[in-house]
Amino acid sequence: MPMTLRLPEELDAALVTIAEAEHTSKHALILSGVEQLVRERLQAAQVAEALDFVLKRDAGLLKRLEDA
Repeated sequence: MPMTLRLPEELDAALVTIAEAEHTSKHALILSGVEQLVRERLQAAQVAEALDFVLKRDAGLLKRLEDA
């Protein structure tokens, strides 16, 4: 789906520098960055969900360990 992305001049200049150094396009860099952000956020949500599960499931055990 097409979209317009307006970057501050400093950020755009930095992106151009990186794109040139890596012999790729700004588009490819931005796409890679967004993909990485999505992966990290999904992973963080999965970790938080797993931690909540363990804390609830093992609350009694954790309390006994705390008191030991």
